[in-house]
Amino acid sequence: MSEKEIGKLRVEIDTLDAELLALLNRRAALVRKVGGLKDGKQVYRPGREAEILRRVSAKGGVLPPNGAVAVFREIISACRALEQDIRVAYLGPQGTFSEQAVRQHFGHAVAAEPAATIDEVFRSAESGATQFAVAPAENSTDGVVGRTLDLLLTTPLRICGEVDLRVRQNLLSRMKGMKEIKKIYSHAQSLAQCNGWLGQNLPNAERIPVGSNAEAARRAAKEKGAAAIASEAAAALYKLKLLARGIEDDPNNTTRFLVLGQVDPGPTGKDRTSLVMSAENKPGSVHALLSPIAANGVSMSRIESRPAKARSARWEYVFFIDVEGHQSDAKVAAAIGELKARAPFFKILGSYPIASN
Repeated sequence: MSEKEIGKLRVEIDTLDAELLALLNRRAALVRKVGGLKDGKQVYRPGREAEILRRVSAKGGVLPPNGAVAVFREIISACRALEQDIRVAYLGPQGTFSEQAVRQHFGHAVAAEPAATIDEVFRSAESGATQFAVAPAENSTDGVVGRTLDLLLTTPLRICGEVDLRVRQNLLSRMKGMKEIKKIYSHAQSLAQCNGWLGQNLPNAERIPVGSNAEAARRAAKEKGAAAIASEAAAALYKLKLLARGIEDDPNNTTRFLVLGQVDPGPTGKDRTSLVMSAENKPGSVHALLSPIAANGVSMSRIESRPAKARSARWEYVFFIDVEGHQSDAKVAAAIGELKARAPFFKILGSYPIASN
């Protein structure tokens, strides 16, 4: 192709860019108009946003679905910011996978506020310091995050969304090559997720667990002979080299995050409802408790037991259950009604759109 032909195509691209910008401004003006009609009501509508992104993903084209979704997520984020400044608490510091989950769900036009612990993440949203909190709930390799589940028992926050984040672990260092690595910093879970790769490639390097992968990257940036297992975002933040990408043992390593706030999303047709309940401490009680789910034709996608924190003779464990559907759906509502009647303790944690990341 000649330079003249390339030049013509670039002119056409420039023209399209101008048209796209004009359309984006038209969209933003309509969003502002809708915001005026809401009269200060909540602007984050997880159900509405999920429907838009699903519609974009379903349409074929040159752009792959995940690329088109990423573009529209940022458009939604920028337009949402015209109506309201949104603050979201996450498990920090900067550069963690939790921060990445915030961006994947809300886009970049929100203020992401790092917190030192999961307890502080919850307290931030509960106190109103932030409108929302994003907390890790479970990992496909390591299982549930117990502290998040324990806090869900008592928090007034509701689950209003979820994020499935594909976790790619990377070896970062200021050293030039792996032969110079004597110690490796990372969160204990990340070290476990990369155990096989480390045993094969850096068997003699000392493995040192720290509070977060971002903290690991911070230390690796300061110490000679040190490396960190962390995200690419942490590499950019702490100016580290990527010595190896994707070193996790499970190529499908995924962490599920919950979005928490004071929002109750309406049904979208592709929803999940999270519940927590107790069973009486007697034989057959769990089976009897769960039977309404099957009897009403509701699909249960997850069940997890946790020791109950309350000291009671009646129950010792609580069960976290996810079912397919919204709590307003007839079948789910019927099952919930029966469960409430049978469980000594029962709480609806929230109904929300299923992640489509």
